[in-house]
Amino acid sequence: MGLDLTLFMADWEQLNAVPVKDRIQALDDTTWLPEIDGECPQRYGLAGGWLWPSDRGSAWCVEYEFLTTTGAYREHARAGDAWDDMRPLVDAPVREAMDTFLVGLIWDADPAGDPALTGGGGFFPPATDRRRPHVLLLCPPEAATGKARAWKRVESRLEELRQPFAAECEGWAGRPDTFEDFTALLREWGDVITEVARRSWGLVGLP
Repeated sequence: MGLDLTLFMADWEQLNAVPVKDRIQALDDTTWLPEIDGECPQRYGLAGGWLWPSDRGSAWCVEYEFLTTTGAYREHARAGDAWDDMRPLVDAPVREAMDTFLVGLIWDADPAGDPALTGGGGFFPPATDRRRPHVLLLCPPEAATGKARAWKRVESRLEELRQPFAAECEGWAGRPDTFEDFTALLREWGDVITEVARRSWGLVGLP
């Protein structure tokens, strides 16, 4: 079946106030809406995918629903692998901005050093128990700010990735089907990180 990616935008101060061992559960509890009289409470989308509870003003954690994928984590992993394949062919200014934007989201320069797998330096419990979900990605507010700046630098230059994508990724299994699919997902991540940085919140991705 594979992993799904459940992405949360959270107020880091509120999340930091929760004991480390309870933080993953707190994210799930905050965005889970129980049925009332047999009906699910209404949620509505904001900015093309943010699912806010009806009492939006008090919300400190919001789930994001991707529009360009089925929610499967493999689509993000494939895009990250595509970037890893093509990046040697990309001019340095674009490559450096894309590296900053994508690292820790869908790509890791050194997968063995991925902070999400170790709980992000203690911010979450380490993935030592198979019954406990590990963190797929972790982006604190200070990182989100830098990624938003990097996205601004690279957004208008995405077309420069077309030839590197064609040379290294097009037609290969385990890579995005088309360049348009690849850039659509990048643009959606750009929208996500822009909103997160605007709020000075952080991102957490869980399976």
